[in-house]
Amino acid sequence: MALMEAPANTSVWVSEENCKACDKCVDVCPAGVLVMRPAPNSVLGSMIQVAFGDDCIGCNECELICPDFAIFVADKKEHKFAKLKDEAKARAEAIRNNNYRLPAGY
Repeated sequence: MALMEAPANTSVWVSEENCKACDKCVDVCPAGVLVMRPAPNSVLGSMIQVAFGDDCIGCNECELICPDFAIFVADKKEHKFAKLKDEAKARAEAIRNNNYRLPAGY
């Protein structure tokens, strides 16, 4: 099986065909990079979205927890990731507290 190539200048991306919108990846993201967005045509009525890709720290937690192999993080040798900032930590907490959706004001 061939390795998947990262889209150019992308830290994290999602295969919506494989994603079942379980929101596990959003829950473990320490930088508030991922959110759930409304998607009326999906089984659960929502879908994952990479909302703040530039803040990805490359921890791979989202990729490791995904039961459907639907989320991918770029290789650290090929992509420069952000450092975890207090603003990103606060956003992650706000997203978790808002049922994994992006709260107003972000």
